[in-house]
Amino acid sequence: MTKIASLLLLRVSLGGLLLVWGVNKILNVDHSRAIAENFYSEVLASGTLLPLAGAGQILIGLLVIIGLARRWVYPLQLLLNGASLLAVSASVIDPWGWFLEGTNVLFYPSLIIFAGSLVVMAFREEDRFALDARHLPRPASWVARRNCGS
Repeated sequence: MTKIASLLLLRVSLGGLLLVWGVNKILNVDHSRAIAENFYSEVLASGTLLPLAGAGQILIGLLVIIGLARRWVYPLQLLLNGASLLAVSASVIDPWGWFLEGTNVLFYPSLIIFAGSLVVMAFREEDRFALDARHLPRPASWVARRNCGS
């Protein structure tokens, strides 16, 4: 039960992060534009594109949270979190700015978020609390335990 609860918490928190940043792109366009200009080479820095990207991010975040369409949504989540990781990679490599300029220790968790995205993808079949879990075959370990009477 611990693994299932851990996967649920990880899935909900990763989806929540996408949801929060998606809402920020819609409600706080100036802040989102500054982030895009600073870290993403002005990609999506347009006042028109940011709310659209935010809506997409909200949709992906909600689907991650409820665990629906995970086969397609998890790779999208990984792509978004991977892009963020690449954008702040200098801060992951040198969080205190000892060798690289413009780094910030607060961006180090981007690596952890990316790793969490990999974990939910790797253990997708074992996440029994996801909305689409009933459509996936049960893990072989579960079937073997049940057949052995464990």
